[in-house]
Amino acid sequence: MPSAGLAPRRVVQLSALFAMFALYTAQLVSALIPYVPVFVAASAAGLALDTYLQYKQPGLLSLLGKIRFDVTVRQLLRDMLILVGLLRIDGIEPLAEQSPLTIALLAFYALHFVCQAVAVLVRRTRALPIVTRNIDASELRLSAAPPRILARRQGHRLLGFAAPGTVGLLITAATTDALWGGIGLAVSIVLLGGGTVYLATWLLPKKRALSEQKVMAWLDRWLADYKPTVAMYFSGGTSSAYQANMWLSTLSEVDGKPLIVLRERFMVQKIDATDVPVICFPKVATMFSLENSTLKMVLHPANAAKTSQVLRIPTIKHAFINHGESDKLSSCNPYAKAYDEVWVAGPAARERYQLADIGVEDKDVVEVGRPQLSPIERATGAPRGTYTTVLYAPTWEGWDGNPGNTSVLLAGENIVKHLLADDSVRLLYKPHPMTGSVDPRAGVANERIKAMVREAAAKRSGARPGPEAAAELVRRTTELDRLTSTAFRASADEMERMMLQGAPDGDRQAAVAEATTAWEAAHWASFPEWEHLVITDARPAIFTCFNQADVLISDVSSVVSDWLTSEKPYAVANTSGMSESDFRAGFPTVSAATILTPAATEVPALLAAVRAPETDSHAEARAELKEHLLGPSDPPSLDRFNGAVRALCDRADERRVRMESRLAAEIPGQRGTDTDADEFAEALDSDAESGDTVTA
Repeated sequence: MPSAGLAPRRVVQLSALFAMFALYTAQLVSALIPYVPVFVAASAAGLALDTYLQYKQPGLLSLLGKIRFDVTVRQLLRDMLILVGLLRIDGIEPLAEQSPLTIALLAFYALHFVCQAVAVLVRRTRALPIVTRNIDASELRLSAAPPRILARRQGHRLLGFAAPGTVGLLITAATTDALWGGIGLAVSIVLLGGGTVYLATWLLPKKRALSEQKVMAWLDRWLADYKPTVAMYFSGGTSSAYQANMWLSTLSEVDGKPLIVLRERFMVQKIDATDVPVICFPKVATMFSLENSTLKMVLHPANAAKTSQVLRIPTIKHAFINHGESDKLSSCNPYAKAYDEVWVAGPAARERYQLADIGVEDKDVVEVGRPQLSPIERATGAPRGTYTTVLYAPTWEGWDGNPGNTSVLLAGENIVKHLLADDSVRLLYKPHPMTGSVDPRAGVANERIKAMVREAAAKRSGARPGPEAAAELVRRTTELDRLTSTAFRASADEMERMMLQGAPDGDRQAAVAEATTAWEAAHWASFPEWEHLVITDARPAIFTCFNQADVLISDVSSVVSDWLTSEKPYAVANTSGMSESDFRAGFPTVSAATILTPAATEVPALLAAVRAPETDSHAEARAELKEHLLGPSDPPSLDRFNGAVRALCDRADERRVRMESRLAAEIPGQRGTDTDADEFAEALDSDAESGDTVTA
């Protein structure tokens, strides 16, 4: 299915490239003969095609850039061939008419390179050493960005501003009147020259960003005024933002002054709507501003290559909170030894770390529950509607190539086939967003499954919600988008977005929560109860899918642990090759599940147990497993989480007091010297030996 869908696109792309080279060939041959009609048509068509591809297929043209056939080379070749044609056409004097045109064309290209140099300087001066969100940064003299065509789109700028000159030269070729070429080139030069001068105004002091030293001095003042105590640190790729976003609601309710610390510039816009201040430190040197702040502890939802850099700050305590817990080996990564504490949901994770024997001491494991699971509704018995709603949410293939990681490859199509064979089933298919990112076969299987679900949905019919339901969803979507995103104009750059995303107005967090609830209700109401759905967008979130479903089918993943909050039935696919008894023994989270083999023949029995709860043999085991995995319901998870925050902050305070007293006693009168630094390092070593973890 995916290959069939991609084939026409590849054909179109290859056809476009072939047409481009064919037009260059036609332009060259017709210039040498010369044959004016073909020469003019080929030159104009080449410019039009290049401009079209620049806007519609930039990825295709980037491939040409890799072989040094970028837009500058293409346009220069096109114009040089036009000059060759003018030399061959009778009626145009080479010295009296063409020489001025050639000089004007060279002047245009010289101006193009000047404009490009100015654009590079402007972009560099607007790249601040940090990026912020939800912080009033007006002191930094932030300004709106210059037009995108001038500052960042070299190809669009060259083709757009060269068009009058190229058209003028082609009219000259058709009429043998050099005046048209002169007029066209003059227009191009004036446009590009004016654009260059206008762009250069962003280098003037009024629009120029402050120096790095002044920006960092401002940040130090802001940190001193805000007095952060708890930060969430996150680094990752474009598809990993969900790992941080799942903790935003908890972070907003934490005891203390929260802060979000990022390392990649693009991630600033990947973080969902929140009122918590966000600071991105692209360079590790700037991040050490946190060392002199009031920050006491950092929460880590994921391990990343750049995590080790923040662990080097000795004045801060670090807790690993993970982005979900499962029985997979990735939930017991030896990297966890680097943190002061490892916060887990319940006793099961504590046991998992001890059985893994990776060096994480039991005293450093803290059970805090999963505060973000509060929106999940509890089981209410058998399905109340006509249809049994099944959520199939497989995980991705992982990094290690283990076939048991995801059911998509070996069992996914069988699971979906059995579900779709039951006329009383409504299927919600929500694959992991990273499916296929490591193993392309998983991506292909995922596309086949989506096609199966959509085909089955197309075959169903029945009463649908009226147009008012769709209108309500549009209204709710508009309202939620207004609250959760900032409308940026096309030319907006990083600095302009910082300016627009300053200190939040009012309690946006509560407004977003209310709008999200209303959107979710409108979303589900816009579909009939019998319609199968493929859910791949960020909305609706996994927890609202939980509330719609009567049963979950998944893999060994954190989805299963979270689902157990509902105490509803669930099934886990066993594609590991292990026997069922070994599978249950090896993965405690599946102990209360129906186990599906790759053939998925157990699906009908699973559905029967869901529809007749009195035959459900796993109900009591699910309740026990829920507490074992997620901890007790009382006190609430958020209370336990905040208790852990306060305790670790207290440890950080105690350590600072201890360090200050040691330095005062051991090196009186020597503060601020090299000796001070040596003694401080010795004090850190001494503190580590005393049992207070120091990460360096």
